[in-house]
Amino acid sequence: MRPSLSALHRELTQLRTRVEGLEDLRELNESITRNAGKPGIAWEQAKAELGI
Repeated sequence: MRPSLSALHRELTQLRTRVEGLEDLRELNESITRNAGKPGIAWEQAKAELGI
């Protein structure tokens, strides 16, 4: 039996979401590696700069 177009659309949407998540994770890991050993910013300073 062939899958319906709606089933294929759902699967494609799920795969796209998963790929985006994996891309985000890869970027996060690259940032962690790139910033290893660098001093961080205090949470209070970060909140003030962001206006939170």
